[in-house]
Amino acid sequence: MGIIKALKLGFDYFKYDDDGNASEPQRAVKDVDLDIEEGEFIAILGHNGSGKSTLAKHMNALLLPTEGTMWIDGRDTKEEKELWKLRQKAGMVFQNPDNQIIASVVEEDVGFGPENLGIPTEKIWKRVDESLRKTGMTAYRSHSPNRLSGGQKQRVAIAGVMAMRPRCIVLDEPTAMLDPVGRREVLEAALELNRQEGVTIILITHYMEEVIRADRVFVMDSGSVALSGTPREVFSQVERLKELRLDVPQATLLGYELRKAGLPVPKGILSREELVEVLKKCERRQRISVGPVPEEQNPFSRNEASPALSLSHVNYIYSAGTAFAVKALDDINIDIPDGQFIGMIGHTGSGKSTLIQHLNALIRPSSGTITYRGEDIWGEKYDRKALRSEIGLAFQYPEHQLFENDVLSDVCFGPMNQGLTREEAEAEAKKALHQVGVKEKRFLDSPFELSGGQKKRVAIAGVLAMNPRILILDEPTAGLDPHGRDEILDQIAELHRERGITVVLVSHSMEDIAKYAERLIVMNEGKVVYDDTPKKVFMHYKELEEMGLSAPQVTYILHDLKECGLDVDITAGTVEEAKRTILSCFAVSRENTPDTGGEVS
Repeated sequence: MGIIKALKLGFDYFKYDDDGNASEPQRAVKDVDLDIEEGEFIAILGHNGSGKSTLAKHMNALLLPTEGTMWIDGRDTKEEKELWKLRQKAGMVFQNPDNQIIASVVEEDVGFGPENLGIPTEKIWKRVDESLRKTGMTAYRSHSPNRLSGGQKQRVAIAGVMAMRPRCIVLDEPTAMLDPVGRREVLEAALELNRQEGVTIILITHYMEEVIRADRVFVMDSGSVALSGTPREVFSQVERLKELRLDVPQATLLGYELRKAGLPVPKGILSREELVEVLKKCERRQRISVGPVPEEQNPFSRNEASPALSLSHVNYIYSAGTAFAVKALDDINIDIPDGQFIGMIGHTGSGKSTLIQHLNALIRPSSGTITYRGEDIWGEKYDRKALRSEIGLAFQYPEHQLFENDVLSDVCFGPMNQGLTREEAEAEAKKALHQVGVKEKRFLDSPFELSGGQKKRVAIAGVLAMNPRILILDEPTAGLDPHGRDEILDQIAELHRERGITVVLVSHSMEDIAKYAERLIVMNEGKVVYDDTPKKVFMHYKELEEMGLSAPQVTYILHDLKECGLDVDITAGTVEEAKRTILSCFAVSRENTPDTGGEVS
């Protein structure tokens, strides 16, 4: 028997009315069979609501089966006397780190678990040192967790579980709030525990690139296991994964598209290096001399319109005048005209979340000036309440702005504050909820009973319902499955095109930025270091890496091909653009286009 084993596992959720009466059960997990051997690295994928997080909570007995059996290290989780021992065997890191950080100092929080296990003090501090180092948080060991960014908090939560040295660690979307380098550091730390110390790792993620080094992958749908196999076996089934609201790594998708176009690319390409090697062989056989794909994205011009929002020499210092003073913004100068779609990126703690809270006067600058349509928003008589109707902000954590008893009332709150009647507000709220993909059957649910992804949708709907002229989105797709991510961003892009809404998208997904943004602002250590088109900014991918960032995966692929002598356009930033420029370098016979069905070739 493996360290984690499930047999015909089933679990029901119940809802209760005000009188304590239970509704009909909702089956979240059904007939799941798993047998995970000690030392395996397992990835679990699935769309929001597929049952993957519910399954994960059975793996350290946070939930107990309604039907079937779950064993952890050979012990049945239904045996209540074993629960404490079971949770020492299997640690869990949640999606939201606030759910498991309890101490007032980072190093004390990391040491809390080992101390409860009775580990000697000397060994506790050794574990704390090691766990902080592996998660890149050593410099913050004396900080209060409350003063950290969301991504930094997540690293502390992971370090706390690592310090307990469990035999199995369940990671429920642990990197959702992290910058690219932070994601890589956390994944490398988990892999090191797995490969060198034999710790079983079970990773739940929506980042497909994190899955390629797993031993096995399970894909959940409607509470059951829909697909399983090695990463190559699973990612070979591109169309099936799309049906399941998922996607594949960019290298896999690009290989799939090139194969459909006629290049002899095998199915199930997993990495940039693998695809480049395949294309190098194709290039030697089939290259023809065709120029690069012309640039289609027109660079924005700051002279096209006077700015709607302008920041001049803005500085901000947290805890100014104290020993804990931290300069979060350093001489920020930005003009935002009407109608732009702006991307904003920066490493965790770079100041981007602080910056966007200045845009609608949630934070007052320590110095400098912010004007909206020519007026100083911190002027004595300025109406900042009206400003927040014009400039809407959806927070990184939706729990920070959800508070009503039901979803519809929550989304109605903003429009009613603008003076609309309840009937008018409901019309705007329903329209906004439909725009973000929240079904009508959820309208009367408590927003706090929703999944993390659904909460995110409701929070965005609450901002959209006020019909803002500028929409600021702080990590709007973190926690959403790939299909949900595309739904939200496609809808935002449509609103941008149709209604001319200015959009400021803060994201750790370079791929999303490349696809949607026309202008890209890069923050580093409280300063703006780049402000240009995404194509031009991503040309500086090496400098971005030094800042804890990256470029889209196709950027690296195209640079690798260029170094191999292939005449590709290295500014292409999306899979479709990369496909076109690569195909322009090959003579492809449509008659020889390979079959795309079936499994790995």
